[in-house]
Amino acid sequence: MKRNLFFAALAALAITACSGLKDAFSAHSGIVARAGSSELTSTQLANYIGNSRAPVNKDVAKTITYLWVDYRLLAEAAANSDSLNDPSAIEESMWPMIANLKARKWYDQLSKNWGTENPGQAQADYASGTALSAQHILLLTQNLNDADKAQMKKRAEVLRAQVNSGNFAALAAANSQDPASAKNGGSLGIFPKGAMVPAFESALLGLKPGDISGIVTTQYGYHIIRRPTYDEVKAQLLQASKGATLQKAESTYLAGIEKTGDIEVKSGAIGTMHAVGADPERYTDDNTVLATSKAGKFTAARLIGWAKTFPPQARIFDQLKSAPDSILTSFLKNLVKNELVIRQADSAKIGPDTAQIADMRRTFLSAIQSAWTQLGIAPAQLADSAKSKDARLTLAGKRIDDYFTRLINDQAPFVQVPAPVVTVLKKKYSSSINDSGLDRAVEQAQKIRATAQPGAANAPQSAVPLGNPPTASSTGGR
Repeated sequence: MKRNLFFAALAALAITACSGLKDAFSAHSGIVARAGSSELTSTQLANYIGNSRAPVNKDVAKTITYLWVDYRLLAEAAANSDSLNDPSAIEESMWPMIANLKARKWYDQLSKNWGTENPGQAQADYASGTALSAQHILLLTQNLNDADKAQMKKRAEVLRAQVNSGNFAALAAANSQDPASAKNGGSLGIFPKGAMVPAFESALLGLKPGDISGIVTTQYGYHIIRRPTYDEVKAQLLQASKGATLQKAESTYLAGIEKTGDIEVKSGAIGTMHAVGADPERYTDDNTVLATSKAGKFTAARLIGWAKTFPPQARIFDQLKSAPDSILTSFLKNLVKNELVIRQADSAKIGPDTAQIADMRRTFLSAIQSAWTQLGIAPAQLADSAKSKDARLTLAGKRIDDYFTRLINDQAPFVQVPAPVVTVLKKKYSSSINDSGLDRAVEQAQKIRATAQPGAANAPQSAVPLGNPPTASSTGGR
């Protein structure tokens, strides 16, 4: 359940979004974005892209614009000496993490008695070969010529003449070229029938517990295989049987959640999910209902919130954009089941304790200070050179512009802004992006690139995480 239902680390947040991305000022194509009192013009954006090594296309333009908005809103808060230390706003922005904490606590309580050992079944499975275990000594032959293979086989024959049950582990540790098992005396642990290559499994099944094979040839090399006795692997088998009963109980619980939860996927939901994958920012505050259940309405905005809990390598928005409809339907139902689990946790009054909430707030506030400092716009850094709010905002803007130029040219490290921080910023300060302004900036950037770098259409990427807007690091950043 933890693996399949609650989607990895709590802090693994993905892409954040700009509020008001509905082309509120599409008639003014000279303006790409507004953030607080600042504006990004199409000419500025075109110069950022055209004079860099970044590919010239609209996706790159969007990514840079989203980052510009995030950084400019940070600058707005810094110029106002606004710490963003609003406990209720912080908690609201961190609901995916809070939901995950609730779910984990609820799961821990539910599953206390789910897994039970079944000695009789464990012994029967081992005797029948349904569950298997092996030790082996492997001498690799991949990429060897015939003469070297012959020498390796002679070495295997010498080892086979020496080995017995008493010294198998020691000889495996000293001689096996499978490092993962060698450090465990050649043990491959417990595995199901069908997990190994046919030649290996056939030789293993031909052994009685405690026996050692002759030399077995597979595509990997020469193996000497020992089949442990039941008593030797009893503890591992019992643990495996406990895992099987746990999995069965978990499956039964989730099936019950789906059966009683009245889950209904709405017509058009899958099309909306594809659209969310293509441009998540447009749907951050979108209340289009994708599904309903006893937990309530599951909206496009809620989908994005849950998606933020996936690790970056999952590339969840790419998956939403291109996955088959059947996969997305199952995915959506699983997310709604998450909501139903959270509802049960709420009914049981289970959630983060005071210390956990306080730790989240500290992490949030620390992330703001870190981003400010890295960008050179912390209130103290601005106050040293600018006394009025307007002067501080002007200075912060210049530092953001300088940073952007260095970043896009791979001369500065990427500064991540955690998703909850961006959420709070956009609740407090206005921001908007103009789609026609993006188009105009791309056209201008193409002209700049053609003049400055003829034939550079496939120039190497810059330090900006281009393509889909940046995903989070394990620290909860974007």
